[in-house]
Amino acid sequence: MLPPLPLLLKQINFPMISFPFNEDLVLENERVLLRPLKATDHALLLPFSENEPELWEYALVPARNAEELTNYIEQALQGRKTQTAYPFLIIDKQNGKVAGSTRFYAINSKDACISIGFTWIGKQFQRTGLNRSMKALMLNYIFQTLQFERLEFRADAQNLKSIAAIKSLGAQMEGILRSNCYKPDGSRRDSAVLSILRSEFLD
Repeated sequence: MLPPLPLLLKQINFPMISFPFNEDLVLENERVLLRPLKATDHALLLPFSENEPELWEYALVPARNAEELTNYIEQALQGRKTQTAYPFLIIDKQNGKVAGSTRFYAINSKDACISIGFTWIGKQFQRTGLNRSMKALMLNYIFQTLQFERLEFRADAQNLKSIAAIKSLGAQMEGILRSNCYKPDGSRRDSAVLSILRSEFLD
C-alpha cells in the first residue's frame, strides 16, 4: 500500500540547479562573446536606442531613447540582483563591436526551467549568423553545463519573424497565451510560447 501523497512527495529528492548569479559569467565561442551587462554600458547601447526605432516594435520594455535605455538597464540589473535574470551585453567577435543585449530570465532552479529573451541586435548584425551562433552558445550552457531540463521562449504572437527564428533553433510551438500581458502602449499582447527540452537538445 502506498503512503499518503504528501508523505510520498517528501521522499522524493529533486536536484537543485545552482545558477551562478554572483559570478561575472562570460560565454564565448568563435563568433560571439557574452559578458555581464553593466550600468556603464548605457553609452555603448545608446546609438541603438536613438537610431534604430524598429528594434523596439514588439518590446515589452522598450529603449527608444536615453531615458528608456536607463530604465531598461536598471530593470535588467535588478533581475540579476533578485536572482531572477542574468543580462548580457552581446559583442560580435568578427569586428569587436557591441551588437545588442540578451538575457536568461524566469530562472527556476527548483524545477530546472529557464527562459531566454529580451534579445535584440542592431540592424548591421542581423542576418549575419550572429544571433544563431549566440543562441547555440546559450543553449549549450543551459543544457550541457548547467543541465536545465526546459528552455522557454516567448514572443509577441504578431512577431512572425522572431517566432520563425526561434523555431529554426529546434523549438516547438506550445500555443498562444491570449491577452497575457500589457504592451507599453497599454494594449494587451497575445504571446506565443515555444520550448526546447534537454532530451531533445541532446538527442
